[in-house]
Amino acid sequence: MARITASRDTLKPDPRYGSLLVSKFINCLMYDGKKTVAQNVFYDALDELKKKLPEVDPLDAFTQAIENVKPHIEVRSKRVGGAAYQVPMQVNRTRQQSLAIRWLLLAVRDKKGRPTHLKLADELYAAYNREGAAVTRRENVHRMADANKAFAHFAW
Repeated sequence: MARITASRDTLKPDPRYGSLLVSKFINCLMYDGKKTVAQNVFYDALDELKKKLPEVDPLDAFTQAIENVKPHIEVRSKRVGGAAYQVPMQVNRTRQQSLAIRWLLLAVRDKKGRPTHLKLADELYAAYNREGAAVTRRENVHRMADANKAFAHFAW
């Protein structure tokens, strides 16, 4: 059975939007327990996103960006008869969300030389338009799964 963490039960909605997804993202963005800093970075990034997309609600743009980064299929290693195969498998909903958040934050942290809220706004804007480093990573994962379709029969 899958491990169930306490964060799913104890997660409270964020103060501005009342969204659990935003709250989870802020928690993942946070360093050293500095939640107010992470909240300010996130909300400033959404304000920047509002400037770039004036006709779209920033929360909807954020949600759509996460949806565009979520992988639907991934490869997992499976040992069969002494050989390790990369077997394509479906990704469950919670893992999709956590991978999307992780990839977005990795893309933001890889960029250097600018304030984090600007980098986050740029990456969210790119993900909203199905571009950027996080979406590229998702496409690479899907490409790997497609290339290893021949080993799908090992998924049991």
